[in-house]
Amino acid sequence: MAHTLTKTPDPLAVSAANARQPKTIQTFGVVGAGLMASQLVLLVADKLRIPVLLSDLSTDRVSAALHRMRGHLDRQEAKGKLRPGEAAEIAGLIRGTTDPSRFSGCDAAIEAVFEDQKNKRSVFRQLEEHIDPDALLLTNTSSLSVTDMARGLKHPDRVLGFHFFNPVAVLPLVELVRTPLSSDTALATAWSLAAGLGKTAIPVTDTPGFVVNRLLTRLFNEILAEIDKGGDPVAVDRSLSPWDLPMTPLHLIGYIGPSVQQHICDTLHRAYPARFDRSASLTAVVKAGLPGFFDENGKVPPAARTLPPEPHGVDPDRVRLRVRHALAQEAQLMLDEGVVATWEDINRCMTLGANFPTGGLTRLLAT
Repeated sequence: MAHTLTKTPDPLAVSAANARQPKTIQTFGVVGAGLMASQLVLLVADKLRIPVLLSDLSTDRVSAALHRMRGHLDRQEAKGKLRPGEAAEIAGLIRGTTDPSRFSGCDAAIEAVFEDQKNKRSVFRQLEEHIDPDALLLTNTSSLSVTDMARGLKHPDRVLGFHFFNPVAVLPLVELVRTPLSSDTALATAWSLAAGLGKTAIPVTDTPGFVVNRLLTRLFNEILAEIDKGGDPVAVDRSLSPWDLPMTPLHLIGYIGPSVQQHICDTLHRAYPARFDRSASLTAVVKAGLPGFFDENGKVPPAARTLPPEPHGVDPDRVRLRVRHALAQEAQLMLDEGVVATWEDINRCMTLGANFPTGGLTRLLAT
């Protein structure tokens, strides 16, 4: 069944072509030393060939990240994906620190710390004490309010969301999130930065979950609701197989990380409680410390199963219909709210950021 979704006018009146001259970025900073932060450091150092500074609170975490990145570069060179000597060249551009004052020379910095608004605001306040007033401040948040992060800063106009997708080197989307406080120069600089990194930036407004995570979480919401009611997790997970998605929903939750996805679910539940629920089964997985709904043998561990009073059979056609209606509703709401300008933007977000098959959500809704 096909769904017709209407357009709304572009809420982002400024395009890169009409904005002020972008600021030149000659040095870059990354706050955080986790896997996503390390991927961002490697991307910037490789694509822009400029100095990149990585920081964390712990010397051990910084050292581990530097070691991990050098190992990755050496493996890439051994496979012929880098020219001889390039691994050392790129690694030579990367430095680590636990001293926030070292960011004083950065023209742009991005935070990639845990999804907690308090932590992210603290990072920005600390950065603002050291970097220049016109240096770009970016957040890689997947669902939190960028506007709230910018409020209270001395220069909130240079704060933008710059949301990458994992794996950073492979998926080409950056959700470029402008707040009501963001300047045209900041937007132009971020747009130019995305292009230099070989990424496609799609402007989105500052709403919970932005585009990709909002739609994926709505999909997860419907799947988890079926499991919470007593549907067998394996059967429910396989219901969407005819759509040829890159991963089944429960395997994707395992890839994202159950605790990370639960945090995104909680954020969207607070924003839209009528459409986004808190899942008992996902909570059970997180509380048990499991890496996902399946073990290494593809089985569902007992701790990942809830025991509702009335388990029910799974009708794959009914599950697909439920998910299809939910995604059509959420996409239309995003267009009505002006989260993105066009239906095509939604399709591009889902193909470039979630690796949906060609045609994006339009194709899925029509099958």
